[in-house]
Amino acid sequence: MSWIGEVVAPRRLGTDFRWLLASSWTSNVGDGVALAAAPLLIASMTSSPILVAAGAILQFLPWLVFGLHAGAIADRFDRRRLVMVANGARALVLLALCAFLVTGMANIWIVLASAFLYGTAEVFVDTAGSTLLPMLLKPVDLGLGNARLQAGFLVANQFAGPPLGAFLFAAGHAWPFLLEAVCVSLAVVLISRIARTSVPPRDAGGSTTAAADPRPAKVHTDTSTSSVHRIAEGLRWLWRNPPVRMLVVIILLFNVTWAAPWGVLVLYATEHLRMGAIGYGMLTTASAAGGLLATMSFGWLERHVSFATMMRVCLSLEVVMHLAFALTTQGWIALIIMFVFGFYAFVWGTISTTVRQRLVPHELQGRVSSVNSVGVFGGMVIGQALGGVLAQAWGLTAPWWFAFAGAALTLLFVWRPISQIVSARPVLDEVQANEP
Repeated sequence: MSWIGEVVAPRRLGTDFRWLLASSWTSNVGDGVALAAAPLLIASMTSSPILVAAGAILQFLPWLVFGLHAGAIADRFDRRRLVMVANGARALVLLALCAFLVTGMANIWIVLASAFLYGTAEVFVDTAGSTLLPMLLKPVDLGLGNARLQAGFLVANQFAGPPLGAFLFAAGHAWPFLLEAVCVSLAVVLISRIARTSVPPRDAGGSTTAAADPRPAKVHTDTSTSSVHRIAEGLRWLWRNPPVRMLVVIILLFNVTWAAPWGVLVLYATEHLRMGAIGYGMLTTASAAGGLLATMSFGWLERHVSFATMMRVCLSLEVVMHLAFALTTQGWIALIIMFVFGFYAFVWGTISTTVRQRLVPHELQGRVSSVNSVGVFGGMVIGQALGGVLAQAWGLTAPWWFAFAGAALTLLFVWRPISQIVSARPVLDEVQANEP
């Protein structure tokens, strides 16, 4: 069965990458379980729409509050240990929640507080974790590495986790969260196996010659500098690097347009398309199926199609997707559209992450990644708020028309800069050069 391991994680990517992949996939099983169990738990405790919505908001709020600080911390300390400590904190929060549930002391406020604490720890896990891959792989292998990590997210988080979480919740409210605690704890053990090696030099073309240490490279500023100063340093570098800055702007704008209709997708599916609750669930499944096909196709696409072409095709399909959803009234057509969405959304996510990781110096990976994540979640909050207002005022298809127009205008704005983003090369000593 060794050939399976070679297909999933080729030997050339190294043993450390396999440990990182195993840790990520294991953690995603737990997160997928919570994806179904957490809303069910909140709904079992309250019928208040405000409190139910608060559970969803708490998924984004820690990113807006702590995201930039998490990036600064990730660039200052041992990134592998930071992931381990933050995942350990997540496990403790889950075990405490299980204790409250088993003893019958849990209430909606304890659950919401647990969600906020868990989400806060997750910010540090995701921010520091996103910096590990470019320190373990050569730039030429980042696309494949990101594709394998995303495959685990799709299979574990979107396919396997939610049904398992719903089943365990029916057996007992504490069971899904106990399993999640076990998965997160196991992820700590797996990532602890990553070996420590020296940080390889990066040449002008952005290539490296060996696997790198998940600890940050030596920063050009004094380690006693404040978190605010380090955040400002990262923002200054980002502002003075047009390709990466434009990539972050693209992600922000397209998340605003994407989130507008997605915030009312459940109402669109059940009321406009009349698909029912099961049909709504099938939309998510169709999207995950499309993404899974993309994971199997990405290696071929990377060898035969340029990143610039794929990025333009993906963003063009985003425009067409919004228009198609605005026009259709058939559930089966919506499932096809969602399958295509899952495919190109995965390709876009893998490429944009890979390009960013190739261009950002090791010592700034955490801060730039955190700015990108704040843009993602900030765009989602703005988009969902706009989508709710538009749907309330003009009907459930109004957010799709807004998304179509906004995405089309954004595409025209970014069409030419995409070539500059993809063709850009990292500049040596960027942090030092950007010092005031």
